Amino acid sequence: MKLSKTVAVVGVGAAMAFAGFSSVTNAATATANLGVSATVTNNCTISTAALAFGSYDPVVANASANLDGTGTVIVACTKGATATIGLGLGSNASGSVRRMTDGSSNYLTYELYQDSGRSTVWGTAGAGLLSPVAAPSKAARNFTVYGRVTSNQDVPAGTFNDTVVATVNF
Repeated sequence: MKLSKTVAVVGVGAAMAFAGFSSVTNAATATANLGVSATVTNNCTISTAALAFGSYDPVVANASANLDGTGTVIVACTKGATATIGLGLGSNASGSVRRMTDGSSNYLTYELYQDSGRSTVWGTAGAGLLSPVAAPSKAARNFTVYGRVTSNQDVPAGTFNDTVVATVNF
């Protein structure tokens, strides 16, 4: 009889194990939606590549001819952002006249333009602001700065410099 009792206990244990597995197959599920969001804000960066006019010869070459040069303003904005780009008058301006200095009291006047024909002065307000089309992508865009040192200036030999602040408004 002992043998049959042992068999009965094993049979009950196996039945309990199967009962445990059957409850897993009857499990229920529930779902919920998780909202996900982000905010993209307009942003722009600005940098420059210098405008170096080179040598100005007040006696011969530039006695009657202007000295032209170009520089670059580089702007990258959020795709679709509209921006305006302004160029200040420089560190040595007298009123609205841009001037480079040799570090003493000598000045060489110049102007900055938005167009290759040098007809639209590049400034900081109104028509002086460059207003490019909205950014087609986040890729940087180059905008040429057209510069001109006017002819027939009477200045001594030396190195003349100025610093102009470039600003992007967005």
